[in-house]
Amino acid sequence: MKKNIAIIMGGYSSEINISIKSGNVVYNHLNKEKYHSYRVLILKEKWVVLDANNNEYSIDKNDFSFILEDKKIKFDCVFNAIHGAPGENGMLLAYFNLINLKHTSAPFYQMALTFNKRDTLSVVKEYGVKTAISIYLNEGDKIDVDKIITKVGLPCFIKPNNAGSSYGISKAHTKEDIIPALEKAYKEDSEILIESFLDGPEVSVGVIQYQGETIVLPITEIVTENDFFDYEAKYEGKSEEITPARISSEEKKKIETIAKKVYSILNMSGFSRSEYILVKGEPHFLEMNTVPGLTEESILPQQAKEAGISLEELFDNAIETALG
Repeated sequence: MKKNIAIIMGGYSSEINISIKSGNVVYNHLNKEKYHSYRVLILKEKWVVLDANNNEYSIDKNDFSFILEDKKIKFDCVFNAIHGAPGENGMLLAYFNLINLKHTSAPFYQMALTFNKRDTLSVVKEYGVKTAISIYLNEGDKIDVDKIITKVGLPCFIKPNNAGSSYGISKAHTKEDIIPALEKAYKEDSEILIESFLDGPEVSVGVIQYQGETIVLPITEIVTENDFFDYEAKYEGKSEEITPARISSEEKKKIETIAKKVYSILNMSGFSRSEYILVKGEPHFLEMNTVPGLTEESILPQQAKEAGISLEELFDNAIETALG
């Protein structure tokens, strides 16, 4: 019997359109012989199932079901394609846990932890993982620009603590850049992370559970035309993503080892894509993305393709793993 799969997309953050694109790719590539798949749009104002003609059917939040042609449809599993809140920060997943509905992401606490950049860094540092020097601010805190520069130096990165897709991130080159950069970041989040500049090539590393094993996918090197890997570089063609990365076998081994270690430290499951900077050959962890982009052009699907894993196989494996 075919399983009913809800592909959740949308969300409450600036990443809504990226999420919808990812969700539609999942919908188009899921095996139609194996699954009844449904697109579920999660917005602040409504939770609805969309049919092929974009007709809407309201979700009953009591059990995450809906009515189709006088028949109640319940789901066997949820495929999480929501970047940002409430899918990537654990909120929805806690709800699914309460109603005993399986999903493709890590448990809600792990999702909440990894969505918070500061808290993730504080955990991995305890295990000897190298990171940038950082300062943390809450909205309303006194801002001492000289103190910031003394600790992290210039240039430095200023970013929202709980956001993705490089929204709200700035690279401050001068003292005068810091206040405008903070204002930009505060538009996305009330918590800010300020980090020292790490000089070296940037790589993106996918770690997933595949056929019962935790595997590290081929590493991607990020070469951007811009000052850093910002939104324009990620989504508007201002970067080159080279898979496999042009790094030495020794660097590759170090990155694979640390990426798998971080996945384990954080008790992850499901998809993950983490960013690292190689400083004099040593990987420095930046952050983890637990609902990475899932379009054909996105980094993790590129890496899966290089590993010989098709999108259908990638998505099918996520559901079968969730179903246990």
